Amino acid sequence: QVQLVESGGGLVQAGGSLRLSCAASGRTISTYTMGWFRQAPGKEREFVAAITWFGENTYYADSVKGRFTISRDNSKNTVYLQMNSLKPEDTAVYYCAVFTGGDIYYPQSYGYWGQGTQVTVSS
Repeated sequence: QVQLVESGGGLVQAGGSLRLSCAASGRTISTYTMGWFRQAPGKEREFVAAITWFGENTYYADSVKGRFTISRDNSKNTVYLQMNSLKPEDTAVYYCAVFTGGDIYYPQSYGYWGQGTQVTVSS
């Protein structure tokens, strides 16, 4: 079992930045691809970014490409999401998750989830 805890969310003005962290416990995540998703009120959970074992490959949703950066520190069992140039449409609860098989862009492919952290971007 893997437990994931997200942190770093908050309220920020448009154009600002936030850095989300996802700390894992229970077992190492160093051999897992990890992903970030987000869910806005009334909307489905959507893919944001993912990173492979040692960070050699990263994947981004078109809506965040060039603004968000996913990274990981396997020595700390932690994954990060640096979010720059934030927009009001980035407002959502952000979740990190462990990829367990399937299509990397779909939430059904992730077997372990954190509780989420709220990000609110004001205009």
